[in-house]
Amino acid sequence: MRLTNRIHYAWIIVAIAAMMGFITSSVRFAAAALVPHLSDPAAGFGWSYGAISLAFSLQWIIFGLASPYVGWLGDRYGVRWFLLVGSVLFIIGMLLTGIMNSLWQFYLYFGVILGVASTIFTVLPVSGITLWFRRHLGAAMGVVWSFQGIGVVAFLFLIGAAFGQLGIKWIFWLPGIAGGALLLVLVKFFYNSPGDIGIRPFGDLGDEPVRRPRRDETAKVRARVFIQQARRTTTFWNLIGIHYWGCMGHQIINVLIVAIAVDRGMALEAAVGVLAAQQTVGVVARGAVPIVAERWGCRLVWVVGMALQVFPLLLILFSNDLWAYYLFGVLFGIGQSTEVPTFPIANRQYYGNVPQGSLYGWQSLGSGLGMGLAPVCAGLLWDFTGTYLAPLLMSLGFSTLALVQSWLLPSPRVRQIPDWETHLPANLRPAA
Repeated sequence: MRLTNRIHYAWIIVAIAAMMGFITSSVRFAAAALVPHLSDPAAGFGWSYGAISLAFSLQWIIFGLASPYVGWLGDRYGVRWFLLVGSVLFIIGMLLTGIMNSLWQFYLYFGVILGVASTIFTVLPVSGITLWFRRHLGAAMGVVWSFQGIGVVAFLFLIGAAFGQLGIKWIFWLPGIAGGALLLVLVKFFYNSPGDIGIRPFGDLGDEPVRRPRRDETAKVRARVFIQQARRTTTFWNLIGIHYWGCMGHQIINVLIVAIAVDRGMALEAAVGVLAAQQTVGVVARGAVPIVAERWGCRLVWVVGMALQVFPLLLILFSNDLWAYYLFGVLFGIGQSTEVPTFPIANRQYYGNVPQGSLYGWQSLGSGLGMGLAPVCAGLLWDFTGTYLAPLLMSLGFSTLALVQSWLLPSPRVRQIPDWETHLPANLRPAA
């Protein structure tokens, strides 16, 4: 199926996944700009930094714990049906969060319900895209992750420009209703694989007959055997570690940088501007990073990226000037944007054309736990010590550990388990 003789349907899948990321990722990242409002008694809340951070942490912990199962279910049964479930959960979570008035509601609606929806839309479209490409996967991922950044910037603008007029209710209801309706439409046009519509992946020049992917017991066995073999490699655990420590480092900044800047005397509008600059730079970086990783290797990208998470923190540790914050935002925005978009490329480079959902799901376990544990620990430590210095030092330490693990990765030019299919039952091996 093609829209024209020139456009492969793989690029339509990319456009759909990009729009899904635009809608769903904005709430997860840009909602950090609401922290000063949620901590302000005059706004009707007055919650502590630790209590607020727990909701962000809960959403990411749900993401981490559920990701391996969501990825496996996508490999086993296909992506499409679960995207429909995620769309319904997104709408429900956004509508309920808009009318919350107590902490337990914030935890349940924002943390749990939106956490499950975000897990589905983070793991499955990204892992699903890998089935559609044999060439130019980096360009495809660049488009998807760039749109995620654009969605964050758009929601930041909505919060900054209209919170006073709309209030918490419509800040969540507008993207929840409009975005949720669009998600339901997009799911209809998302196919699990090229074989479902009788075409080959983009860049596949093979001459074998096109077959629909199997969703029976064979798919279940292949996914299970591959992940068993992958877990025996050091690289498998190292990749999870990079995701864990890297996300620990930058999620503290994503959630608390606005509050830190305000606490140090910066105007709220300027502080939100720092976060917006960080995310805006990330839009460009996310578009370029997968292409660079595909060309030069994932290890180089991560070493440079994690270094840009470490050293810019020294700017705001020793300077409280506005220019230092904005320079930090630009450099840190580039650094944190190298981590997540590189993983699908790294999986292809280290493991080849394998069941990607299970692999990416396990890596998202590290991401989710890192993104979840860091802000609540930092927020509680801030409450305990009474100073912003504690979360900044925590971010510095975690990002340094991610830099070390990136440096320890092997060359991406060498496949880790090229013979994993020999461990399948005899009747499922390629020779059979």
